[in-house]
Amino acid sequence: MPTSTLQNTATSTPTFWIKWLSYTAEFTVLFGLFMVLAPGLTQQAFGLLIFQNPAQISAFDSQATAYIELAHAVMGSVMVGWGALMFMLVRKLNIKDAKETCNMIAISVLLWYVPDTAFSLYSGFWQNAVMNTGFAVLYAVPLVALRKHFL
Repeated sequence: MPTSTLQNTATSTPTFWIKWLSYTAEFTVLFGLFMVLAPGLTQQAFGLLIFQNPAQISAFDSQATAYIELAHAVMGSVMVGWGALMFMLVRKLNIKDAKETCNMIAISVLLWYVPDTAFSLYSGFWQNAVMNTGFAVLYAVPLVALRKHFL
């Protein structure tokens, strides 16, 4: 394989992982927006995830349902802000500060993942822990891959 091809492959690989990380941050924002803008569908989705019944949350009394709607909107809004910040960090990612930027993203994900997942398991809602793990993996895979290129 010619040297120029090897160099092109080597330089395109970090680009792939950066795009993956960027798309994951965008997905985080979109997921959060969905939670805020589609409260009925969000309740159905979490009802299906947690209770295996999409109508379960709407079966709670109106005060509980209103509070769950508020909680989902607040969590969704936080996800929008968190995802937007990670997106902006990824867009500014360069060789000079790649280690610091990747560490900031990794620490942010860990500081969300560990307590959220631990409490989900402690309270018996393992399904949320599984969903959290999916999100964490979407961030972890490109971060680990980028370590090989930038760190």
